[in-house]
Amino acid sequence: MKKFLTFRKMRVFLIVWFGQLISLIGSGLTSFALGVWVYQRTGSVTQFSLILLSAMLPSILISPVAGALVDRWNRRWCMILSDSGAGITTVAMALLLTTGNLEIWHIYLAVSLSSVCKAFQLPAYTASTSSLVPKEFLPRASGMVQSAEACAQLISPLLAGVLLGLVQLQGIILIDFATFLFAVTTLLLVRFPNVVKTITLSVQKMKKVHSGTRHLKAGLILPFDPDYSTLLND
Repeated sequence: MKKFLTFRKMRVFLIVWFGQLISLIGSGLTSFALGVWVYQRTGSVTQFSLILLSAMLPSILISPVAGALVDRWNRRWCMILSDSGAGITTVAMALLLTTGNLEIWHIYLAVSLSSVCKAFQLPAYTASTSSLVPKEFLPRASGMVQSAEACAQLISPLLAGVLLGLVQLQGIILIDFATFLFAVTTLLLVRFPNVVKTITLSVQKMKKVHSGTRHLKAGLILPFDPDYSTLLND
């Protein structure tokens, strides 16, 4: 009986969580499979590494701004649009691959755009957790969110390696698109509680964005600029 009551209180969160878990696995499948596909075509480890870098770097760069903006927007629709945007890039790659016009720069662009979508999707997802579950279940929900991300990072490369031999890149892209559709469907089926939003960005939030950007710049400049420490003191 207790488990049933817990499920009822966390029902909306569990639906969203499962949809996002499937979507994260699908995205990881495509990112890894594209890197392998490029390596098989070019024989270049550098090209393979750049594909993986393109899947992470845009998200890291835009996260300070994305997190502040998500606080102002409807989080459910932010997640829906982010998943839809990533799905559109997947469809574009599938069409290019089917017609034999897929080039390396197409992959860089598509993976980077998908990473930008992820930069908006993840903050909206994590921030929504507090409004989807009762306060006493927040630690459990937060742990599930973190576990899902770790699980997707662990499972995706292994699964992609197996699927490449079975369904090739075309099949993996189709699977990825199906996971986006599944995630969007779960979001359309539920309703998030209303959250009071500010009309304008506060000075404090802008300071956080500026501070995050400065520290990010310092981290990127560190290997190249011996005077990087002055950036933090400006």
